[in-house]
Amino acid sequence: MDGAHDYHDFQSKLLQRSAWSDVQKYVRWQQATRAARSEATAPPPTPELVPLSINLDLTTACNYQCDHCIDWDILNSGLRHREDKLRESLLQLASRGTKSVILIGGGEPTVYPRFVQIVEYLKELGLQVAVVSNGSRGDRLLEAAPYFSDPDWIRLSLDAGTDATFQAMHKPRQPISLDEICSWVPKIKKSNAQVKIGYSFIATWRGATREEVPIVENINELVLAAKRARDYQFDYFSVKPFLMRQEENGAEVMDPGSEDHSLDTIVRKIRAAIEDAKMFENESFKIVESTNLKLLEQKTWKQHTHQPKQCHMQALRQVLTPLGVFNCPGYRGAPHGRIEDSEAYCDSNAIKKTVLQLSDMLDQFNASEQCANVTCLYHSTNWWLQELIDRPEELEKIEPTDDATDFFL
Repeated sequence: MDGAHDYHDFQSKLLQRSAWSDVQKYVRWQQATRAARSEATAPPPTPELVPLSINLDLTTACNYQCDHCIDWDILNSGLRHREDKLRESLLQLASRGTKSVILIGGGEPTVYPRFVQIVEYLKELGLQVAVVSNGSRGDRLLEAAPYFSDPDWIRLSLDAGTDATFQAMHKPRQPISLDEICSWVPKIKKSNAQVKIGYSFIATWRGATREEVPIVENINELVLAAKRARDYQFDYFSVKPFLMRQEENGAEVMDPGSEDHSLDTIVRKIRAAIEDAKMFENESFKIVESTNLKLLEQKTWKQHTHQPKQCHMQALRQVLTPLGVFNCPGYRGAPHGRIEDSEAYCDSNAIKKTVLQLSDMLDQFNASEQCANVTCLYHSTNWWLQELIDRPEELEKIEPTDDATDFFL
């Protein structure tokens, strides 16, 4: 379930038997590549690996105008998938080892005309499926609900406790209220109790801006939003801090403010609100704090900006959008993060070309520089993979585990 305590424990997910063989293949390829370079011999062939997990942007279109949206620079571009090619890509990916798909940003997935049919198709392919939505098309989420199974999930990005703040933050293009959005959740749960539904709350604070546009503060509504989530039968309420994009390279970065006293005030407000919100927890409803929020609170987020030169996760998790395939959700739409076009996985020839492009990306994309200010969720997993590459004897000691959690990366 999204929001579970181990949701960001990517190392444990990769150790599962169904994923471990591909991880081993990648690590051994990297070991052989390094050995060939040191010996000045021909490099080994690039294995035809596909990502274990993808973020799939069905569209760049969005029916909101959120000023805190991390993707607002690429919204409503007019670019579209060719659905026949998209379906073939998904078939190729599933047949070659992809385990999970998250229908998410770069647009609102439920405004894609055949959203429900895509969910049905993904489940026919045996994939785990998750949806991150603004909740504006609850009718489509309800229609798709019967296709979900454990550990699939839906998360609604709502960020407010009152409709007034919701309207100020999200600016929907068509009239819709926070109550109306939340009212779909009990209907979805009644249709399919297996699907877990989360209420996402990006904590924003006074003084935060995006491209000089002031961001609406919402910390004072966190407790009210948590109560709303419980009352409307959400399974959990997740809290994460506001992120901004770095102008020079489009990276998602945490920048809570340069003055320590300002950060202390922000953290104290969020912590107090979360503690108050925990009064609403029960057996079927939980308050979940994101990894980034914990790092912000501990003032350790900068430690997670020290990245290895090579980002290994870009081989295991990618983003498929109408603009192309990108190496990281944090670089969605950024030219230097683009691996190939949107048809990168539509057939065998395209895949051969894509894995060569990925090989070049792994060599050329210097994460220690490009991501020097990024508080990366994959930080510890990248360093773990780097250690396995550097120390082959450690790889041989690892025993894979039974599949016990999801494969969402």
